[in-house]
Amino acid sequence: MRGFELAAVTAAVGLGLGCATAPPVSDCVPEGRARPICIFQSPEDLVALPGDAAILVSEFGGMEGEHGGALSLFVLESEERRVLFRGGDADGQTARWGDPACPGPPPVGFSPHGIQLSHRRDGALQLLVVQHGGRESVEFFEVVGIGTDWALAWRGCVVGPEDASFNSVAALPEGGFLVTKMASRGSIAWQMFKGSVFGASTGLVYEWQPASGLQPVPDTEDVMPNGIEVSADGRRFHLNTSGGKHCRIERDGSGRECIETPPLDNARWAPDGRLLVAQLLGLSFRDFRACQNLESGACPLEFQIVAIDPETLATEVLYHNEGPPMGAGTVGLQVGRELFIGSFVGDRILRVSLD
Repeated sequence: MRGFELAAVTAAVGLGLGCATAPPVSDCVPEGRARPICIFQSPEDLVALPGDAAILVSEFGGMEGEHGGALSLFVLESEERRVLFRGGDADGQTARWGDPACPGPPPVGFSPHGIQLSHRRDGALQLLVVQHGGRESVEFFEVVGIGTDWALAWRGCVVGPEDASFNSVAALPEGGFLVTKMASRGSIAWQMFKGSVFGASTGLVYEWQPASGLQPVPDTEDVMPNGIEVSADGRRFHLNTSGGKHCRIERDGSGRECIETPPLDNARWAPDGRLLVAQLLGLSFRDFRACQNLESGACPLEFQIVAIDPETLATEVLYHNEGPPMGAGTVGLQVGRELFIGSFVGDRILRVSLD
């Protein structure tokens, strides 16, 4: 057997490709300090709305837009879900933001992925949405409302390169955004395998500005770039990779510091100034593919939500779980003294008490 073939086989065994998959979680009952809310479709990403009475949920439809997804509102007190946007809902809405060459509103197959909420310089509340249905793009929405009464209006888009599979997006304070290209279009699981086995970069970070368009950010090539967040002053950003790395990167090119971790997903700022990051533990590609095909219930994959100090990069585990009531956590959002946790697949989010 040639050297690279032996390395691939050895890595496959180490990654659990031959292990039996755990059964999906079918019950919707609390476990410890975690209570599942089983009313969603693949709630991959979450953001809190002003006032902390409701959150926005990105209901994922697949990397190739296999199924239509939605942007939904979750009211914390009543635990009500309201769909705010599906593909085809933007007829007559005006493209004011983003690329002037945007071809129009997202199609019926709209499949949201990573989302991020920010204020524009004119004070408008903006939601950026990575989406895969019909085109690979970052969509702009204006968010209007108060308390538990919110609405979304589509405002434009930036269409990505033909070969890009985007994942997460973060607004920049001076305008524009950063977006992670996780991999090229095609089999994500296969590219994850190649990146993990051979250490080959599969993607990078792009920066978009109105004047310059999408441009690659130097020194961001890595294995499966995933979650991204920007500091309040815009001087640095934090990048998670599914290849197992968290990096703090200065935007002026003056420095990059990374720590090795389990595979990482989304990041969210916590009220105490730390980053909350979702980590997948004991990840095998067999289990990952099995969960991708899940039709009901929840994926059982082990995960944890970790707080990372943005200055020292020290970590603290806030919540860990495997199996019921939900596995495969992709985002940890803190609202008050609760964690809200989403997943790339399944029918639920978790409400986890931090007390």
